[in-house]
Amino acid sequence: MNNISKQEKIFKALSDKSRLRILKMLKKKFLCVCEITEVLQLATSTVSQHLSILSEAGFIIERKDGKWVNYLINPKPSDPRVSKMLASLDFWINDDQLITKDLQKVQVVDRKKICSR
Repeated sequence: MNNISKQEKIFKALSDKSRLRILKMLKKKFLCVCEITEVLQLATSTVSQHLSILSEAGFIIERKDGKWVNYLINPKPSDPRVSKMLASLDFWINDDQLITKDLQKVQVVDRKKICSR
């Protein structure tokens, strides 16, 4: 993959508010699609698309745990630019009120209740 393509994927991933919200939530803890959907109040298909874009850019990974697929921040991105962006995320969007509310919701969201609906 050439650098331009990778750069475009990185910036595309960061160009959407919902994806920034997801990254901030995943910096707090790993989450499944149902939990992210519950916090964002978006369609599951929309959340899945956002997760795909973040994964393709190298920001997140998924780990299977029994019946759960957990999404988490990629602890070892192959591209150092992704690491730098993740490290500076708090600097850029720490004062966003919507993200602050998301982080409060993440603390109480319960996959056992919402994923079985």
